[in-house]
Amino acid sequence: MRAMVYRGPYRIRVEEKEMPRIEHPNDAIVRVTKGAICGSDLHLYHGMIPDTRVGMTFGHEFIGTVESIGPSVRNLQVGDRVMVPFNIFCGSCFFCSRQLYGNCHNVNANATAVGAIYGYSHTAGGFDGAQAEYVRVPFADVGPSKIPEWMDEEDAVMLTDACPTGYFGAELGDIKEGDVVAVFGAGPVGLFAAKSAWLMGAGRVIVIDHLDYRLEKARTFAHAETINFTQVDDLIVWMKKTTDHLGADVCIDAVGAEADGAFFQHVTSVKLKMQGGSPVALNWAIDGVRKGGTISVVGAYGPLFSAIKFGDAFNKGLTIRTNQCSVKRHWPRLFEHVKNGVLKPSEIITHRIPLEHIAEGYHIFSSKLDNCIKPILITN
Repeated sequence: MRAMVYRGPYRIRVEEKEMPRIEHPNDAIVRVTKGAICGSDLHLYHGMIPDTRVGMTFGHEFIGTVESIGPSVRNLQVGDRVMVPFNIFCGSCFFCSRQLYGNCHNVNANATAVGAIYGYSHTAGGFDGAQAEYVRVPFADVGPSKIPEWMDEEDAVMLTDACPTGYFGAELGDIKEGDVVAVFGAGPVGLFAAKSAWLMGAGRVIVIDHLDYRLEKARTFAHAETINFTQVDDLIVWMKKTTDHLGADVCIDAVGAEADGAFFQHVTSVKLKMQGGSPVALNWAIDGVRKGGTISVVGAYGPLFSAIKFGDAFNKGLTIRTNQCSVKRHWPRLFEHVKNGVLKPSEIITHRIPLEHIAEGYHIFSSKLDNCIKPILITN
C-alpha cells in the first residue's frame, strides 16, 4: 500500500509499505478514504515529540470503509463506512469505564500518562497512523462508529479530533453564563473552542493569534472578537484593560508546544528542544485570566519540562484543567449540533490534498502558506 513515511524532522515522503493485517480477534482493517493533517502532527514533523521513529506513518484523523474484521468483531461489517476517534482504547478498563478513553490503561505499554493515539510516536503506543491507504484499527467494537447517512464525510473527518477537542477545551473551562472567554490560537482547535464557548453560555469570546487570515476566520466562523498580539505593546495589559482590569474568566490554550511570542522560550523549546514545548501561550493564559479563574489546556505538549509560571497560578488560585480529548464521549452531543445545523465542522477546511502530495501539504500547513487553516487528505 502507499503510505506517508517519516524520515526525520521536516522529511516525509510517500512510499510502498506492507499492508496492515489482523493481529488480534478484535481488530479491523479500514481502507482510508479521507484523513487530515493535524496541528499536533506538525509537532512530530518538527521533531518536538520524543521517540518519533523513522519509518512511522502519522495520521490520527480519518474516516474510511471496513475492509476486513477479526473474528470477535460484532458491531461492524465489511463495507461499513466508519469514523474513527484518534484515541485507541479498550472500553473496559478503570479509565474507559469513566469515559476517559484518552487515558486507557490497556493500550500503551510505553507510558503511564497517556493512552494510545494513531500515528503519534512510540510515547503514544507506537501504532501506525492513517495517512495511508489502509490502517489497522484495534478494539474495533468500541472505537469506530458508523457514519450516519445524513452526515457529510468532511464533517465526519473533523469530528474525529479537531472539533471534539475544541469542544472539550471549552467544556474544561467550566464556562458560566456571561463569562469572558479568551482563546489562545486561531488554528482548527482554537476555532472550535471559540465556537463551542458560545454554546456553553459565554458572554464574550476573544481569540488571540498573530496571523491575520486566521483571525479573520475566527471572526467569520466563531463570531469572536480578535486581537493580533504583535499589534499591542503588552498583551496582558491589553487583556486586563478590556476586562475591567480583572482578566478573563476562562482562558483556553489551544496552541501547545510551538507557541510564538517570546524569543527565548521559542528558541529553547522549538529550536534547541530543551523543553517539552514553548509555554508562551500557557503563561499568557496564567497572566491573563482573573484571580480564581479557570485555564483549559488542549494544545499538545511533549512530556519534558516546560518553564510554566506555576507560582503565579498558585498565588492567583487558578484551576487548571487539561487532558487528551476522549472523542467518543462527545459524539452524541456534537452529532446533535451538526444535524441541527448549529455546527458545520467542515467550514474550516481550506485545502484538499491527494495522499501522493502529502509532503507539499505538510510544508503548506507548517509554513502557514496560502492562508491554510485545515488541510484534509484525499486517500482514495
